[in-house]
Order: sequence, then structure tokens, then C-alpha cells
Amino acid sequence: MPGRLRTGSATTRRRFLTTLASATAISAVDGLAAPAFSRLSQRPTITHGVQSGDVSLESGMVWARADRPARMLIEAATTDGFKDIVYASFADALPETDFTAKALIEDLPAGQDIFYRLRLQDLSSPVALSEPMIGRFRTAPSDRRSISFVWSGDTAGQGWGIDVSRGGMRTYTTMLHNRPDFFVHCGDSIYADCTVSAEQKLPNGATWRNIVTEEKSKVATTLADYRGNYKYNLLDTNVRAFNAEVPIFAQWDNHEVMEEWWPGEEIDRQGYDVKSALLLAARGCRAFHEFMPLRYAPAEPGRIYRKSPTVRCSMCSCSICAATAAQTGRTRKANTALALTCSVQGSLPGSSANSRVRQQPGK
Repeated sequence: MPGRLRTGSATTRRRFLTTLASATAISAVDGLAAPAFSRLSQRPTITHGVQSGDVSLESGMVWARADRPARMLIEAATTDGFKDIVYASFADALPETDFTAKALIEDLPAGQDIFYRLRLQDLSSPVALSEPMIGRFRTAPSDRRSISFVWSGDTAGQGWGIDVSRGGMRTYTTMLHNRPDFFVHCGDSIYADCTVSAEQKLPNGATWRNIVTEEKSKVATTLADYRGNYKYNLLDTNVRAFNAEVPIFAQWDNHEVMEEWWPGEEIDRQGYDVKSALLLAARGCRAFHEFMPLRYAPAEPGRIYRKSPTVRCSMCSCSICAATAAQTGRTRKANTALALTCSVQGSLPGSSANSRVRQQPGK
């Protein structure tokens, strides 16, 4: 469970310095004294970069994954020098969540760049600390002002995975260069029903060469398979660099579970040894929550769509959105009333409509 160290801020700072100092203590190894910091092979590692998300006027989620049971130590500041810590906390990364950990950073100033620094403390050997990893996000402004954001979806579908020789998922670098305030992922953040083979032929005769993993070599049916789909995307350096700089508002569509499913369906498809779509959905939902920096709602632990006090969703004016509104009997104004963060795809059956997020201070 996450813990909070109240920023007074001398007490908080002292506790963190005490923790760091303990990691540099001298320990006897084969009769020789060696600083714990120097034994790199024994230190925990942040395996898939850092992420932030669900940012509001005064808070935001942060995320990381460890290579072992570890405590994620969190510090937040308004400068990258971390001279004045405005928030400190921790969360444990345990096997039950595939060593992922996330926590809410609170009581932040509005409209401010926030830098967060994450370290892992080995729970079996508390003196062992990982290298720190730094990310950033910007809290929403309290006044009316221009904001910028990027949106996309459909990551690594139809067998097109990470081709390192072509630069990997370069779209994420292009989005990062636009310096957006946040990123709206409109769903299909994984393709759990699509395998990734070593090679794919392009129309011009060239070959697309994928990174291949065990979990992406079959359709996802187990919890480990679904987790492996998210870990696959995070192998890409473009994705990790983007995640460290831009907070995400994530929703899901259908491929986070499988193609064209419904909860009561009895599955009879090639490659599936699980017959219950509801069971697959439960596993897919759990992996989604573990690997996305979504806020956690104790009253509804599996909730995906949520309201933000700073943004609301509305349908765009494209022909797809207009057709969707007609099919569902909703107007664009009615869809705006849906209390969802970028909710169009997931809330309207059969819709793959694009959406835009408008700044709505105080609403």
C-alpha cells in the first residue's frame, strides 16, 4: 500500500536522507568492506521506465516496475535540482502486481512543472537502492489558458511490433517533440489477440523485423500473457522517453482483452484454451490497471472510465462521430455529459471515433 511522508519539509527530507545514508553503509564481504552502492549487481532495477498520468490541478499518478520485491521511494519537486521537496511518499512493488507500483502525488501547485524522482529499495536488503529515475508532468492550470495535447491509439497491432533497425515506435518521439501538456490514449493500448512474429513482409518486398518475446508469441489468455503485452510496448526506447516526460490519460477499447468480445460470450476461437470472455476480461483489466498510471478508486477497484475536474470529453465533428451519435441516439452535447476522461471509444458500442479534450477550469 502507498504511504505518505508529510512534507513539513525538514522531517520528510531527513527521513529520505537517512534512508539514502543507510544504503551507503559499509558491509563486510569476504572480509573486505564494500559500500552497498557500489555492488551494482545486487541493487534493484527500474525495469520499464517511469510513467505519470491522470494529472489534475494539484495531483498526479506516478508509476514504475521493479525487478524484485521493492519499495518505490518517491520525491517530487518544482525544479529538476530537487532542492525543495514538495512531496514524498512510497509504494511497494510486490509479486502480486508483477512488481509494478504506483502512487498519487498530492498537494501540488496548479499549472506547475513537477519533477518526480523514483528509487527502489530492496525489501530483502533495505540498504540496496536502485539508481534514481526522473520524470516530469505539468499540473492543470487553475485559470483559463491555452493547453496542448496529443492523442493516439492502437499500439503494436496486427503483428507490427518493434523494429529497432527502423527506429522503433518513432511516433512517440514525434509526439514528444511537440511538448504536449498530456497524452490521451484512446484505447487498444495493447493487441492481446495479435501475435508478433520475428518478420513481416512489406508491400515493397522489404522485411519488418520485430523484437520477439514469449508472451507476444501467442494470444493472451493468462494474466502473465496480458502483462507481457504491456511489457513488450515498454521495451521501446521512444515509448519510455515519452512516458517520462508526458502524463497519460488512458482508456481501453476491445484489444486490451481480445477482438470483438462481450462479457457473457463463450469463446470458440483458434488459439484460446479459455472459454469465458468474462475471465479474460478480468485478467486483461487487472493487467491494464497494473501497467497504466490510472487513479485507484476503492469503491470501484476495476473502474476504467473516470471524471477529471479539469477536462471533459466531447465528440468531434467528423463524419464518424456524427454517425456514432446518430446510431446511439445521442447528440455531441449529450456525449459531453458523459463523465468520462476521453470516453468516446469505450462508452459507445461499436464506436472508433476520435475525440478531443477541452480545458474546463472549475468544472
